[in-house]
Amino acid sequence: MTGATRALLVLEDGTAFEGTGYGAAGETFGEAVFNTGMTGYQETLTDPSYCRQIVAMTAPHIGNTGINDEDDESRAIWVSGFVIREASPVASNWRSARTLDDELKRQGVTAISIRGTRALTLHLRERGAMRAAISTKATDPAELAERVRSSPAMIGADLASVVTTREPYTIEPPESTGIRFSVAAVDLGIKASTPRAMARLGCRVTVLPATSTAEEILALAPDGVFYSNGPGDPAACGYAVESMREVLAARVPLFGICLGSQVLGQALGLPTYKLRFGHRGVNQPVRDERTGQVHITSHNHGFAIKMPETGTGTFGTDFGPAKVTHVNLNDGVVEGLALQEAPAFAVQYHPEAAPGPHDAAGLFAEFCELMGGRT
Repeated sequence: MTGATRALLVLEDGTAFEGTGYGAAGETFGEAVFNTGMTGYQETLTDPSYCRQIVAMTAPHIGNTGINDEDDESRAIWVSGFVIREASPVASNWRSARTLDDELKRQGVTAISIRGTRALTLHLRERGAMRAAISTKATDPAELAERVRSSPAMIGADLASVVTTREPYTIEPPESTGIRFSVAAVDLGIKASTPRAMARLGCRVTVLPATSTAEEILALAPDGVFYSNGPGDPAACGYAVESMREVLAARVPLFGICLGSQVLGQALGLPTYKLRFGHRGVNQPVRDERTGQVHITSHNHGFAIKMPETGTGTFGTDFGPAKVTHVNLNDGVVEGLALQEAPAFAVQYHPEAAPGPHDAAGLFAEFCELMGGRT
């Protein structure tokens, strides 16, 4: 790490950490969260689901492999700020094109290196995710905390419309695979690896803006419709809930992940709520209630679907009976839903899981089977 600029990380409850500035000098505000992944910092930085968040990595050494030109999950870094314990002084990987520090500076992202990432993680786990700021300019933690408390909250934030593509684009399957299915993917904050994962199975994926109407989606005559991951409060995505309900009424096969899962929950009549500190990392255990099998999965979400009050996991909807299909074994959070008499399902986690794990990658094949009419 070059330079030794003093920097402050201050939380909205007044907790302050002093450290060394990293990346771009300046000041940034966002929701402080932690990620438990041991790898994948480049994918984390460029995941649109982290829009307006200050992400603290629990792995102690970050930057070892530098930044390459192949692993970005979107067109830019979306995190508001980045917190690490120790920055690697060198980038050692055959694909590395530049250092993490250089990339953060290039994209204007303010970061901080602090000794207390474990203390920060424990604090957020006990007190919950909260607003925060990183500053290389402020010298008074109390004054900065006041400004943090005046910054926007995550509850009520519609961020899918901020990160989404402005124009439709298409990802073609490999020539060796050919086109088996046509998929309309609603971009609520889609990761680049998601349409690629479907393309490898023979899907021609047309990615559409988050606010696309059902009329615009169905005009493509897709074999299936996909709703992606994304940032912000799912309760603020009424436009996506509205379009999804019309897609469900048309009985076109539908698959959602992460924010797309929460949109399905709302479309089926289940409310969403904010988790205390969320699930972020690549080590979340999820049990498939249909088979009893446990998958280790990749997560990035701060909101969840409320468990139906029936107590059985099965509940009624406007589109027929539905069932909770997956549950998080750490805290019992709903991790998957499926309609029982219509071709629609969703999971809260990321089956494309770049850089990993890949336990749940078969869900894309399940979507293909649904489109093929075999289930």
